[in-house]
Amino acid sequence: MSKLKVSELFYSIQGEGRFSGVPSVFLRTFGCNFTCSGFGMPKGQLSNERDVIAINALAGTYKQYKDLPLVSTGCDSYASWDVRFKHLSPVLKTEAIAEAIVDTLPFKEWRDEHLIITGGEPLLGWQRAYPDLLDDPKMDNLKELTFETNGTQPLSDDLKKYLFSKKQLNVTFSVSPKLSVSGEKWEEAIQPKIVKEYEWFGSAYLKFVIASEEDCNEALKATDDYRKEGFKGPVYLMPCGGVESVYALNNKRVALLAMKHGLRYSDRLQVPLFKNAWGT
Repeated sequence: MSKLKVSELFYSIQGEGRFSGVPSVFLRTFGCNFTCSGFGMPKGQLSNERDVIAINALAGTYKQYKDLPLVSTGCDSYASWDVRFKHLSPVLKTEAIAEAIVDTLPFKEWRDEHLIITGGEPLLGWQRAYPDLLDDPKMDNLKELTFETNGTQPLSDDLKKYLFSKKQLNVTFSVSPKLSVSGEKWEEAIQPKIVKEYEWFGSAYLKFVIASEEDCNEALKATDDYRKEGFKGPVYLMPCGGVESVYALNNKRVALLAMKHGLRYSDRLQVPLFKNAWGT
């Protein structure tokens, strides 16, 4: 039986992208290849908000993941990859995870709900555990699966074979490539060949987090690179802002930019509805 290091597991509605508003179970795995410390910061600067929180976490101030403070800059799911918080994310067998997933469902069985595997970056080393998880008898009636990924990780041969064999499972790759506003490097973050390959095993779309017209122009440039590689999926613009005060500064501007360029707009429903609290 495989194991996963789990940061969060909760039932909510999908707040972003193609399936916005759909009741979903979110399985957040631990670990990421990026830090995204530039979000919400002046150009060229990186957030250190999580550093202060980490000092208190290592001192034992926070006993549970859900007790951690939210941040207004940097990655809003910082505790799902920063090793200073790894003691708050247990390693669980896939059998126990499947049981916990189904237990969060309102009728204790799959109906219209989706499963969202997110992170961190869920397509790192944890790929090897997903076939065991999805083959658990408790997952038999699952019809819709989304991987929320930054689009830099190739699918393993084993996961490719598995997804190709699961004809009854609709797989979506919600790809959020990191622009310079995130603080990550273009040559590391924009990987069109990898994302194009996702389309062989499910549907895929791009979802760019932006705060300004400059960010939008960068998203358009990235989109051109993906299109040149043959990527066919839709493209969304989504406002930067993990807390309501920042989100409210950006959402209308980003919606207007999406309209101007004929792109789709993605809200972040978890921010106005639930204040982006852990477990939402």
